[in-house]
Amino acid sequence: MLKTASQSPGSLSPPQLLTSLAGMLRAWLPEQRWFAGKGRPVTDLAVLSTTELHPGCLHLLIRTGPAGPPEDCYQLLLGVREHVPPRLRHAVVGRSDTGPLEGLTVYDALLDPWSAGLLLERLRVPGELGPLRFERDARTVVPTGLPPRLLGGEQSNTSLVYGDSFILKLFRRVQYGVNPDLEVPWALARGGCARVPAPVAWFWTTEPRKATLGVLQPFLPQATDGWTLALRSLAAGEDFAAEAHELGRATAEVHLALADAFGSEPPDPYGGSPLAAAMIGRLESAARQMPALDPYVPRLKTAYGAVAGCGPGREAQRVHGDLHLGQVLRAEQRWFIIDFEGEPARPLDERRRPQAPIRDVAGMLRSFDYAAHTRRPRGPEWLRRCREAYCAGYAAGSTWDPRAEAELLRAYETDRAVYEALYEARHRPDWLPVPMAAIARLAEES
Repeated sequence: MLKTASQSPGSLSPPQLLTSLAGMLRAWLPEQRWFAGKGRPVTDLAVLSTTELHPGCLHLLIRTGPAGPPEDCYQLLLGVREHVPPRLRHAVVGRSDTGPLEGLTVYDALLDPWSAGLLLERLRVPGELGPLRFERDARTVVPTGLPPRLLGGEQSNTSLVYGDSFILKLFRRVQYGVNPDLEVPWALARGGCARVPAPVAWFWTTEPRKATLGVLQPFLPQATDGWTLALRSLAAGEDFAAEAHELGRATAEVHLALADAFGSEPPDPYGGSPLAAAMIGRLESAARQMPALDPYVPRLKTAYGAVAGCGPGREAQRVHGDLHLGQVLRAEQRWFIIDFEGEPARPLDERRRPQAPIRDVAGMLRSFDYAAHTRRPRGPEWLRRCREAYCAGYAAGSTWDPRAEAELLRAYETDRAVYEALYEARHRPDWLPVPMAAIARLAEES
């Protein structure tokens, strides 16, 4: 029980809560898949906002580093109980030994079906709860009582599926502003694009500033993600070119819908020079953090330098920003594209900025390379056919062919591979050979 019997966890101030939570959060956060600060101590921990969603369940926004932009801000739903039942032992964050929660057990409430169900009830009925705002598309009915289950797999966020009807994505790392994973699907749905599931409900906060916290969308229970389908194809020794061709066409269709919904910007009059400078900057930054990249830096700079000599190029527009085989679903012989959040590690303003559509093409080509790596004997030929088919499919659904811009495509593939290498070194060292092999190949080609 709380030291003051009349108090509930929701009545405690942020400093009071921090007294009880700081120690356990410093130990628990670095172990979470979605925590971006791996390898760095959790310092300057602060509770930015707190709301009691229901008795014993707190919604928190916490900061894990120094104040001021860019802030590492995370969304937590924490349950507080005197005793945790066996079914929730895997969700335990820790037991407080100090402060107003002394003697109480704290756990991740998103792993508690009861709390997850109550969160859906909040989304079903628009309204306000402290700084939280819940909104819904009135055209869609969300039934009550849908059983929740946590979606597995490697994710930078947390996803809950409700009764095989809806999926709720909660953004663990929160950046202030409108998240593209709400903004883009909503705009595409209004424009009639059927390749992207439309948002059904969402919630956001006004404290400390406006930020999107979660989006509820239709769930496609019979769908299989592109990564799984690609690995099945490789394992069975089957061709994937037809699927890749259709996926390329679907990508082009979404790009055209994005241009219609958000417009486009005229080509940069300075050609590829600003783009090349930005790519070189990211390469140099990555090399400082990862010395294994050093031998390749001079030749990769040459590849980027070729982009600097390009002409004005084509118009920039909104894109997916993090397109790969895990971000596409196949259901009823049709491809759908999901997860428009972009690369979570990059600033929100950058993710919402108009960019060259060829960036998404490069991202998908890199994903085919990852899949091919899992079956090395037949992987190279499978990869060649998928690359060719995907680009051909894109050209069939668009007004341009990515293969006609070989130097630009290679530069974007290189930029993506550098990003992948840094990511894998931090989070999945076993996968590091995949982007490093691509970097070596791309450096040799340049």
